[in-house]
Amino acid sequence: MPSRADRLQPVVDLATERAEDATRALAVQQRALADAEHQLTELRRYRNEYAEMPNGIGVSALLNRQQFLQKIDMAIVQQLGEVQRRERALERARQDWTEARGRAKALDSVTTKYREQERKTQDRREQEQADERSQYRRQPRPSTPTDVNE
Repeated sequence: MPSRADRLQPVVDLATERAEDATRALAVQQRALADAEHQLTELRRYRNEYAEMPNGIGVSALLNRQQFLQKIDMAIVQQLGEVQRRERALERARQDWTEARGRAKALDSVTTKYREQERKTQDRREQEQADERSQYRRQPRPSTPTDVNE
């Protein structure tokens, strides 16, 4: 009959697998946030460079420039929203990872405790058997009565 620890092992393995999946998902979310932040930085840099360019001579050039800056500003606002969405997704992934890792650790701890209990029980059983064997050996053997009068 399998021990409690052996019966629990598939659950421990599943929890460990889920913790590993959560770790991978966390890494994906961290990369996605870093990419979104990098893109936001690049948009801001591009806007600043464009805004610092010398002004055009005509009114139409000035209007075109303002329209283009507005489009860049809208892209920046959209990218800020994306960064915020990525931050929330990262936080959810971090919570999932924390929970999954906690479950895996708890189950591993329980399994370790069960295995330790089983080992102690087995050690105690073996000691009792050894004690019985040594007691059996120590008992004097019945001697056959001999008649002194013979």
